[in-house]
Amino acid sequence: MSTPIWQAATVREVHPVDDLEASFVAGEHDALRRAYDAHGRLVYTLCRRSLGTDLAGDVTQEVFAAGWFARTQYDPSRGSLAAWLVGIARNKVIDQVRAQNRRPQISDSASASTALLTPSEVESLADRLLLAEALAQLPGRSKKMIELAFYEELTHPEIAERCDLPIGTVKSDIRRGLARLRRHLERAS
Repeated sequence: MSTPIWQAATVREVHPVDDLEASFVAGEHDALRRAYDAHGRLVYTLCRRSLGTDLAGDVTQEVFAAGWFARTQYDPSRGSLAAWLVGIARNKVIDQVRAQNRRPQISDSASASTALLTPSEVESLADRLLLAEALAQLPGRSKKMIELAFYEELTHPEIAERCDLPIGTVKSDIRRGLARLRRHLERAS
């Protein structure tokens, strides 16, 4: 007897495409504004922390312009729009840092107030901001389970006891939450 087709099929986890991502790729008239409204704060924060407030606005604008013109290269099934935009921002910030390092500084006081990060520090900051964004988008219980496991370093049985949940539920919530985090972060790497 052969195996029924529904048992033989495997389920591949993919990033669900939301309305914003689909309209962004399609180039709909309000998609850029909606993308900026949804992810501008994240991109600006990366730019500001890396470059200072003087350059952050300009570089943020460059990121969204570059993203809009390259929107056909974005594949929503591979990761979130936020992660893709942070990847563009990371590259723009690193380009700006390298350009700043090639230019002589005018005064010591100006350079002290806007100390630029190194490219590796920019990478680390981008990763941390993207992780915080991804964690914020998790459902409440999954987020709590992951925070208890990784920030408070509790074991699964300790989490189950603290939250008064079966250990299987704790493991499932953590596994599903980590899978969602992975999908969200994959696009940035």
